[in-house]
Amino acid sequence: MNVEDLDVFKLSHELAIRIYKTTGRFPDAEKFGLTSQMRRASASIPANLAEGGHRFSKNEYKHFISIARGSVGEIKYQLLLSRDLGYIKKSSYSELRESYDRVSMMLTKLHSSLKRTDTGNGHAERSFPRPHE
Repeated sequence: MNVEDLDVFKLSHELAIRIYKTTGRFPDAEKFGLTSQMRRASASIPANLAEGGHRFSKNEYKHFISIARGSVGEIKYQLLLSRDLGYIKKSSYSELRESYDRVSMMLTKLHSSLKRTDTGNGHAERSFPRPHE
């Protein structure tokens, strides 16, 4: 299975696109501040899923899922800050926040599904979705 076929990848990719479009309407003064931070954090989620899916062990994949989940926490705070600064409407904030809560839950479930199976050589057995197979 290709990582890009996972629902969590698809949703986080769609959300990254929405964040890029949303931050395009932020004040120019935020170009190198909040706009840049939010874009990096939102793109980091699907990027880390893709990178982790190309690794050779479950433990490496789980590590990248953990990094992606950390980026969810980052973007959730940045959304709150954007709302409180008046850069996004409360309705947009609520919708995006709910979607990122869902991504967080999906990442937690994906991480939990990758049970470590030791092959005796110190490496985790690879039985998770491999890209392009």
